Amino acid sequence: MMAFGIPWDRRMFLLIAGLTLTLAALVGFHVVRNQNVVDAVAIVDITGSMNTRDMGSPPGSASRLQAARNALVDLVQSVPCQSRLGLGVFTERISFLLFNPVEICNNYDGLEDALSELDWRMAWQGDSYIAKGLYSAIDIAASLKADLIFLTDGQEAPPLPFTGTPPFEGKLGDVKGLIVGVGGTEKVPIPKFDDEGRQSGVYGPSDVPQDNRIGAAPPGAETREGYNPRNAPFGAPPESGEEHLSSVKTAHLTDLADKTGLTYVELQKSGGIANKLMASAKKRVVPTSMNMAYVPASLALLSLILLYALSLVGDPRLTNRARLARLLSSKSGA
Repeated sequence: MMAFGIPWDRRMFLLIAGLTLTLAALVGFHVVRNQNVVDAVAIVDITGSMNTRDMGSPPGSASRLQAARNALVDLVQSVPCQSRLGLGVFTERISFLLFNPVEICNNYDGLEDALSELDWRMAWQGDSYIAKGLYSAIDIAASLKADLIFLTDGQEAPPLPFTGTPPFEGKLGDVKGLIVGVGGTEKVPIPKFDDEGRQSGVYGPSDVPQDNRIGAAPPGAETREGYNPRNAPFGAPPESGEEHLSSVKTAHLTDLADKTGLTYVELQKSGGIANKLMASAKKRVVPTSMNMAYVPASLALLSLILLYALSLVGDPRLTNRARLARLLSSKSGA
């Protein structure tokens, strides 16, 4: 077929199509669609038990704090752009906000650097009142109108009193998000560090409180050895216990999740928290522009591949004998 004095066949059509599609890919075009994003603040437990090394692959190759940091980096890489993440730490009985939620894609390097710098030496007290720290974190998230990601092993230090978990005075489910249990299920020793930050051994039974001695004495305390109603209402301290050993406190954290309306996730079993957060959070819908240049670019590549394939086959109007004659002629001319 002739058009404007130019012979048109399949190869010419593919060449023009490939050129047109390449130009379309270079110019680019975008499609706008609605995207679910989240606004969250992550509070990381930095108390001493989070130094316990029972995470990673193989188990024991990473501390709980390292695993928590890695989980948050993976989260930032997995949730959609225009999502926002803030960061804070927990120790003693309160959570402390380091910075408000920021957009994750434009601030990825800063978020990654901040997460990598989280360290147990940032803690201002050695106690670990998990329930009170969680309630404090919920207050922070509520003030920011954000969801909460609370990462902890759940180990209360000192242990809970005989009265159990302190009551939650907030509104059930007002703040959505996750309680992420970090740690293995087997009890392992907690590392001990010197003033220079070097590990100097592990905690023994006498190094940590084995029971709670704050508030009223438990029923039956008067029968304990060393009891004195004025000077020793709890009796003598227990000589043994397992509070110097640590594991993820799944039952305690699940109970806290039920009390607050959050969702409990065990990090070691879930592998990641992005999907869990997107499922439980209060999602925000934003219009997102998607670059679709890959579509014409792919079609242009396909056109060039077909053009090359046709050049190998040759002119479809020639007979096999004519193709052979042309091939022999080209060789003899060479």
